[in-house]
Amino acid sequence: MKHSQNDRSSGISPDTELLLAQLRDAVFLCQKRGVPVFTGFLTEAEQTAATDFLRRQDINWLLYGGFEEAERRMLGVFPDFMSPSPDEFPIDAVTVTCRKSEKPEHRSVLGTLMAQGIERNCLGDILIEEGRCVFFCRPTVTPALLDNVTKIGGIGVTLSLSCQFPLPAAHGFRTVTDTVASARLDCIVAALCGVGRSQAEEWITSGCVLIRSVECKKVSQQVREGDTVTVRGKGKFVIDNMGDVTRKGRLILSARKYV
Repeated sequence: MKHSQNDRSSGISPDTELLLAQLRDAVFLCQKRGVPVFTGFLTEAEQTAATDFLRRQDINWLLYGGFEEAERRMLGVFPDFMSPSPDEFPIDAVTVTCRKSEKPEHRSVLGTLMAQGIERNCLGDILIEEGRCVFFCRPTVTPALLDNVTKIGGIGVTLSLSCQFPLPAAHGFRTVTDTVASARLDCIVAALCGVGRSQAEEWITSGCVLIRSVECKKVSQQVREGDTVTVRGKGKFVIDNMGDVTRKGRLILSARKYV
């Protein structure tokens, strides 16, 4: 597939350029073969870059990570005659069982899985609670993990290809509600962190604020429902709702802070 210079974004990192090249190839293969094509599991920043690219393409696509609230998600590119569906994604859910009094650490689970020669983009979210862990992975790596993983961080475990709902909670959250003059980033950051707009503007222009894991220094950037906003040193927030308006014309902001 030929790529013009216009396809390439200026000032982006080599990792992002590599991702965009992979996406172009995925679009090409999907259109040529008439079958869905899937990436590995993407970080939030990679999903943002992929979404920005694919919005300019005339093709069907979907992000999915094995469950609705997944953070690490695959991107699926679908031919015109197919409706994007989570059922098409090559994702296995694997349950790790241990004694109910034990709870493996996230880094121990990830380290054990990757010690089997698994690349990080083959692994999705890892959800942990006492006595149980559920992780998501590409089916190509599942047999090796089921056969070889018997201990995680010194804890004896059993792996099985299945999962039961409800899943372990990925995070705890604290609800944040406020009213804002607009959906501008400086307004949103000020409300989320309980500070004035001048302080919010200082954090933004100094590179301390990220939207969907991508640094944003533009104070007037519009924040949308579903965005994650991270303020370094202050926390990470999910924007749930900004649709309702007060009698004074202010937006009612509803968000959750990761705890």
